Amino acid sequence: MQKLKLDEIKRKWKRKDLISLEQLDRSEIETILLIAKDFKKKLKQNEPIPSLMGHTAVALMVEPSTRTRVSFEIAAQKLEISFLSIDYKSSSIQKGESLKDTVKNLEALGIDYLIIRHPAAGSPYFLSKLLQISVINGGDGAHEHPTQGLLDLMTVEEHFGTVSGLNILIVGDILHSRVARSTFWALSKYGAKVRFVGPKTMLPVYFRDFGAEISYDLDQSLPDADCIVLLRIQHERQKTELFPSLNEYIASYGLTKQRLAKCKKDVLIMHPGPVERGVEIESELADSEKSAILRQVENGLAVRMAVYYLLSRNKAT
Repeated sequence: MQKLKLDEIKRKWKRKDLISLEQLDRSEIETILLIAKDFKKKLKQNEPIPSLMGHTAVALMVEPSTRTRVSFEIAAQKLEISFLSIDYKSSSIQKGESLKDTVKNLEALGIDYLIIRHPAAGSPYFLSKLLQISVINGGDGAHEHPTQGLLDLMTVEEHFGTVSGLNILIVGDILHSRVARSTFWALSKYGAKVRFVGPKTMLPVYFRDFGAEISYDLDQSLPDADCIVLLRIQHERQKTELFPSLNEYIASYGLTKQRLAKCKKDVLIMHPGPVERGVEIESELADSEKSAILRQVENGLAVRMAVYYLLSRNKAT
């Protein structure tokens, strides 16, 4: 493969922030994945990786995070970026300071990237208009989680060799899922046929406006699926119970060995995590050869390295 001219690609990148996959065109997504694949190869083959020494990233996770925060931290370390994670519970926000004042103070300290996870949809966009530094959306309410969508796309393309024409099921609590939205935008822009599947209380008909199919019957949808993306039930976002009981949800929407028998032999199983074993998926299936869950985590590191790299400024180090 021809060696990528990373600096040349970076100079052509125009965006300051990564807020939403809906707003990116396919060529921009392709650029991120091109860099991510190159970084993944370099990591595997222990090749030199560009240094962003002198840059500083701060993660402000107002909602809990394990995979996303740690992935951004390790990605920063690989690129020699200084990284700091702020514990929301011990921050000045708990004393009544506004989010605006908190991030403006961080900017004044000279950071280069702000990774923000916040329960309010639109908060990263709001901050991106306030700040000169790069804002990276680590998940905003039920709106978007762009790096998750990118790593899901990378995983599907890596496995099948193409995304165009594939039948993808996204199953579970669609209503409250930012992953469902970002993964839909990523896959659909690459030509996949995406179907949302879930109970009516978690899958309003307006999701058709996205351009996706919707279905309330998992068993009917399984035979044509090339890839199944399972989502957990987001109890923390639900103000009322949206199904009669957990057992009834599992009976209708849990992926079991019996349901897997209805699928194509080469079906791919994915999950953004955290996985509730025995609810959206049987534990044995989560660990099976059909599961790409850990591959998604691996690709997440490369994607986040690529995002840092493309958003970086040419600064003296």
